[in-house]
Amino acid sequence: MFSFLTKKYAYAVCYCVCVLLSIGRAFAGDPIYPAMLIPDSLKKNAHMVKRMEEVTVKINDPADVRVTTHYVITVLDPKGEEFAHMVERYDKLREIRSIKGTLYDALGLPVKKLKQSDIQDVSGTGGDLMTDDRIKHHFFYHNLYPHTVEYEVEVRYNYSYFLPHWQPQQDESIAVEQSKLTVTVPKDYVLRYKVLNYSGEPVQRNDGAERSYTWEVKQLYAVPGEIYSPSWDTRTTTVLLAPASFEMGHYKGTMNTWEEFGKFSYILNQGRDVLPDNIKQTVHQLTDGLGREQKIAKLYEYLQQHTRYISVQLGIGGWQTFDAAYVAAKGYGDCKALSNYMCAMLKEAGVKASCVLVYAGEGKNDITLADFPSSRFNHVIVCVPDTKDTTWLECTNSKVPMGYMGKFTGNRPVLIVDENGGKLVRTPGYSMEQNVQIRRIVAKVEESGEMTVKANSHYGALQTDDLHGLLNSLTKEKLMEGLKEAGFFPSYEVKSYDWKETKSVLPCIDEQIEINARNYATITGKRMFIEPNLMNKASRRLSVDSARLADIYLSYSYRDIDTVTINIPEGYTPEAIPPPTALQSPFGVYTSKVSIEGNVITYIRSIDHKGGTYPASSYGELAKFYNSMFKADRSRIVFVKK
Repeated sequence: MFSFLTKKYAYAVCYCVCVLLSIGRAFAGDPIYPAMLIPDSLKKNAHMVKRMEEVTVKINDPADVRVTTHYVITVLDPKGEEFAHMVERYDKLREIRSIKGTLYDALGLPVKKLKQSDIQDVSGTGGDLMTDDRIKHHFFYHNLYPHTVEYEVEVRYNYSYFLPHWQPQQDESIAVEQSKLTVTVPKDYVLRYKVLNYSGEPVQRNDGAERSYTWEVKQLYAVPGEIYSPSWDTRTTTVLLAPASFEMGHYKGTMNTWEEFGKFSYILNQGRDVLPDNIKQTVHQLTDGLGREQKIAKLYEYLQQHTRYISVQLGIGGWQTFDAAYVAAKGYGDCKALSNYMCAMLKEAGVKASCVLVYAGEGKNDITLADFPSSRFNHVIVCVPDTKDTTWLECTNSKVPMGYMGKFTGNRPVLIVDENGGKLVRTPGYSMEQNVQIRRIVAKVEESGEMTVKANSHYGALQTDDLHGLLNSLTKEKLMEGLKEAGFFPSYEVKSYDWKETKSVLPCIDEQIEINARNYATITGKRMFIEPNLMNKASRRLSVDSARLADIYLSYSYRDIDTVTINIPEGYTPEAIPPPTALQSPFGVYTSKVSIEGNVITYIRSIDHKGGTYPASSYGELAKFYNSMFKADRSRIVFVKK
C-alpha cells in the first residue's frame, strides 16, 4: 500500500512540476496550449477543440489576394484526428507562400516542429483525367491524447473571383474557444459579404488608404449529432465573401447581381460552341424534319451514346469549358464541356438551349443563396426553354432519362446563363403523388413455417433513384449477390429477379422478385405467429431523451402503398389480430389494416410522408409518429390450430 501511494504521490508531484515548468515557459514568451485549461463545457460532445484561429484576408487589388490562416486545435480523441490533417490546394492561379507547424503534448509543451521536408506535395488529380491542381498536406501522426497542433499557412490568390469563406465551427463535433476573421481592402474597394448565424455587425476600421472588417466568435460549444438535421452550413456561424468586381486570368467581371454574374460566365465561354463539319452533318441527319421534343431526344441520345464524363481541369478550366470541337474529337469532357457540346448540337438543330450552373448533390437543395450573387456552384447542366414545358438535361450521366433531375440536381435554385446574363430559377421538384412505391405481394406459408413470396413493385420518380443506380451499374450476378444480402428476411433465398425500367421525364421501374423465406412464421406448439408486413417496415425508432437543437429536415415527400396477401395452412384460426392503425401528424398519414377470410390474410399498409423543414420543437411529435409506425409495422397475428 505504501509503495502504491508513494508512486501516486510521485506522479502527482511530477505532473505539477511539468505544469509549473510549462507555465514558466509561457511567461517566458513561448506559446503553450495545455489541454487541461480547456473548460469541460467545451469538451462536452467534442472530438476537437479549436483553441484559437486568426484568418486574415488582404485584398491588394482584384488580381492579388493574400490569405493567412493561423490556428491551434487540440485533438481530444482518435475521432478528432481528421481535423488535425493540414491540406492546402494550389495551382497556376493560387500559390502557397509558406507553411509552419508545431505539435504539442497534453501539457502544451512543444514536441515537434514542422520541417518543410515533412510536407507531402502530390497531384490533385483525384477523379480528373488531367489537372494542374496540386495538394500540399501534412499530418503529425501522434496518437497520444489529448495533443495539440498549430499551423500557419499563407496563400496568394492571383484572382478574386472566389474569396474564402469563414466558418469557425466546420462540424458538429468541434468546439471553438476563439476564432476571428479580418478582411482588409483598399478604401475604394467594394466588399460584399453575407453573414449566417452571427449576431451584430463586423467591427470596421479605417486606416489611411485601407479599410478592415473583423468578425469574431468565442465559446462555441460542440453539439450532438441529430438525425434529420438541415445541412450544417445553414446552422453554424458563417461569413461568405464576394467581390463586386473581380479578375480571373485575363478576364474581368462584376457580380453585384445574378445577371452580372451570368454575363461573366457567358463571356468566359463565348465562342466555344462551334461544331466541326462532320458533327454538323450528323446533327442534321438525326434531326431534320423532326419536332422540338424529338430533336432534343435524338441529340441527347446521341450525346449519351458517344461521349463520357471525364474531368479535365487545366488553367482556368474549372470555370471555362473546353470547346465543342474538343469533345467531338475526344469523345469525353467534364460537366461544362459536355453541356456546352449539347447546347451546340441543339443550336445547330435550331433549338435554343443554355448552360445552367447548379450546386449538385443529394440533400444540397439549400446551399445557393438567392440574395447573395457569388460562385456557389459545382456542376453544370442544360436547360432547353419553351413557352410551356422546359426540358432539363443532365449531360454527364449516360443512363439518366431525358428531362429528369432527381435527387442530384432537382428542386433547387440554379443559374441559367445566356447572352442576356444570368437568371436564377428553380429546377423541378417532385410531388408525393409522383414519388410512389406501390407493391403487391402474394405469399404462401407452409406447415414448416417456410414462406414463398412473389412481389411486384412499382417505383416512381425519386423512389427510382437508388434502384436505378444499382440496375445500371451492377451486373446481374452482382445484383443477385446484393439482393441476397439485402436483409429482406432473417433467412431467405432469392429465386428470381427481373425488372423493367421506363426512362422518361418521370421515370419508373417495375420490379418482380421471388423469395423463399425460411422459418418466417414462428410455430410454437399449436400456435403460429406471423408478421403480415413482409417487405416495408419502418426502419428507425427515434430517441426523445434530450431536447432537440436543430430544426427537422425531411428531404422529400413520398407515398407507399403495400397490399399483401398471405395464404396459411388449413386448420388454423385467428386468436389475436392487430387492430387497424391510423396515425396523423404534420409529417404525414399512416394506415395499416389486417383482414382474414378462411386461410387468407390480407394486409394493407399506406403512408403519405411529407418532406420539408419543421421546427425543433416538433421533434417529439415526429418521434411519436415514427415510433408508432415502427411498432405497427411489427405487429403479429396469432393463429391457433384446431
